[in-house]
Order: sequence, then structure tokens, then C-alpha cells
Amino acid sequence: MYPLLRSALFRLDPETAHRLVLECLRVLHAGGLSGMVAGRIPDQPCTVMGLAFRNPVGLAAGLDKNGEYIDGLAALGFGFIEIGTVTPLPQSGNPRPRLFRLPQAGAIINRMGFNNAGVDRLVENVKRSQYRGILGINIGKNAATPIGNASEDYLVCLRKVYAHASYITVNISSPNTKNLRQLQSGDALDDLLTKLKSEQRMLAEEHGRYVPIVLKIAPDLELGQIAQIAGLLMQHHIDGVIATNTTLSREGVENLASAREDGGLSGAPLRDRSVSVIRQLAAELRGAVPIIGVGGILNGADAAEKIKAGASLVQFYTGLIYRGPVLVSESCAAIRAI
Repeated sequence: MYPLLRSALFRLDPETAHRLVLECLRVLHAGGLSGMVAGRIPDQPCTVMGLAFRNPVGLAAGLDKNGEYIDGLAALGFGFIEIGTVTPLPQSGNPRPRLFRLPQAGAIINRMGFNNAGVDRLVENVKRSQYRGILGINIGKNAATPIGNASEDYLVCLRKVYAHASYITVNISSPNTKNLRQLQSGDALDDLLTKLKSEQRMLAEEHGRYVPIVLKIAPDLELGQIAQIAGLLMQHHIDGVIATNTTLSREGVENLASAREDGGLSGAPLRDRSVSVIRQLAAELRGAVPIIGVGGILNGADAAEKIKAGASLVQFYTGLIYRGPVLVSESCAAIRAI
């Protein structure tokens, strides 16, 4: 029935539709009716980063920025949920409109700008959640924080979410926070990873448990940049890498009206670019750091392609908007087949 529901939702403003669907999931879960949305998906256990995943298909960050809907989203059958991006202080993000559908291309452009209620609110929401599966928390910097002080924001978030996360994603690749992607370059990335790993060691001792750190990178990187990032990931013993975030490219959608909007492009047009980065990372990392593949997954074959390219796990967000909950079971089945 999702295609019928999608038709109605696509008549609404994207952010209004987004909130409406999440609230419906919350109500259904509270009423014990989640089975109406998604059937049971057979377990497909896998171990990555020392964590035991129920299945290798996850929800990418961005859908639930504040961790308000974890239980309802988990009922869709995901093997893991990633919430955020969260920043130390609340921020409203960029002015609306800032979210645009490109249905002809199975794509979305967003320039949300890390709109969220702040890390303290997210932690409170996680504490209230009943979900006990793998939970990733995606952290970023406030827009008002100078890029030279960005590491301070990441360390604040790392400390506050550490006790509540299964793994923590460091988002340095959103195109919607000014200068953020500069943190992917040589010295800046080296310095950030040094500080994060030092803090991780102290927090692991303090809490008596080791929480993996994952880096999320952009698709708009040259081969040399990917090689450099891979080298730093191994040098600093980073636990995982997510490839990729949204792209600034408009290749394949140039003639669509919304393509002129600023922001990051996700969905089907990102598929090949994401797979290319995964392949290049896999060749450089040689199994030393696991890859989580995301970008352009709109069917099971797309998910399986990410695994074949070298990913150990996959995530999606835009695909869920266009395909609905069936994409979770479809992706699991396709990965199981290979």
C-alpha cells in the first residue's frame, strides 16, 4: 500500500510529510500495531566493529535527528538505527524551504543545516527509548563554531553520547555547514582523529566499554584524497567508515527544476558515485577498516552492489522515502542471496 500513501504524502510539503510519517510510526508502535507497517524479517546476524548486528541493513542518519522516533523506526526491521546529526547546542538549521523532492530521478536535495534540539535533548530521548539493538549516534559541529574550533564540538558530543551509543559517527562531510568538508583534508583530519582517539581511550576506561568511532565521508573526493583518508583511518585505528554522504554534483538531474537548489543530492543519482568511493576505499583499506555503504539504494540489487563493492553493512534514507518499509526486507534478501 505504500505507493498509494506516498502519492498522498508527496502532495504535502516535504518536512510536513516527514514529521507526519514519523508521528504515525510512533502511534502505531505505542499501540502495538507496528506489524501493520512491516512484516517480520528473518535474522541475518553479522559482526562488524565487534558489534553483533541483527541484519546488515540500517537506517542512515538524518531521518531522526533528535532520537525521538527510535522505537517506531526499529519496528521496520532495520538491523541498526543511526540518529542525528546532533550538535552541542540546539540550532534551527537553514531557512525553509530546505528539502526538495526530485521524483523523476528518485532523488532528494536537502540543505537542512544540522537542524536539531542539541545533544542533551537527544540523550534524554535515547534514555527513554526501549530499543536495545545497535544504535549509532551521528555527531557534528554547530554552524556558529569556527572551523578551527570544530574539534571542541565533536569532543563535547563524543563525551555526552558515549554511554548511550553502540557506535559514534563523526560527520565531517555534510555540504550544508560552511567549511565543514575542509576537515576531510590532510592535517585537519589528522588533528581531529588524534583528538577523537585520545578521548575515546579515556572514555573507554571511564565507562568500562569500548564504543567504536566511525568517520562519514563525502562522495565528492578525488582518488588521492580517498587514499589519504584511508591511510589516516588505518594510522589512527578508526573503527569504521561510512561512504558516502550527499553529493554537490547534479550529474543526471541537470534538467530538473529543483536541481538548481543548493544542498546535497541523495538517492538514485548518487548510486554509482557512492559505489566508486566504496571500491576505492576497499582497495586502499584491504579489510583493515570496515565500510558502511550508503547512497542511492532504492532496491535490493543496489544494496547487494554495495556489499560486492566492499561494504560490510549498508544504510539508506532516501530509498525509504521512495520505496517504503519493503526496502528493508528486499535489501536483506538480496544481501542474503550473495
